[in-house]
Amino acid sequence: MPWIVLVVSAVLEAVWATALAQSAGLTLLGPTVVFFVATVLSVVGLGCAMKSIPTGTAYAVWTGIGAVLTVAWAAATGAEPLSPGKVLLLAGIIGCVIGLKFSTPAAPDPVAGSTEA
Repeated sequence: MPWIVLVVSAVLEAVWATALAQSAGLTLLGPTVVFFVATVLSVVGLGCAMKSIPTGTAYAVWTGIGAVLTVAWAAATGAEPLSPGKVLLLAGIIGCVIGLKFSTPAAPDPVAGSTEA
């Protein structure tokens, strides 16, 4: 479950980054509200995920997914050109995120270790 929370939080990172770009320096109400709501939810989710996932891994995955999705959205909407080199580098980020996920040991189950009745 922490990994799902982390991925959702990373998606929200891409949402707030995009909203920030569209807010015209936080002067347009709609994108500014989306920015603030997505930022809070994204960081809260990151914090929750960090209870079970090591900080460095969680942060790297969060920023990596957020960065890739932000660039992908910008390219899909025509806001940013996408070159073969950029695609290759984004694929490298994705590969590193996947590698971090599979190289991170599973967190101990707090319920299994509990001695409370």
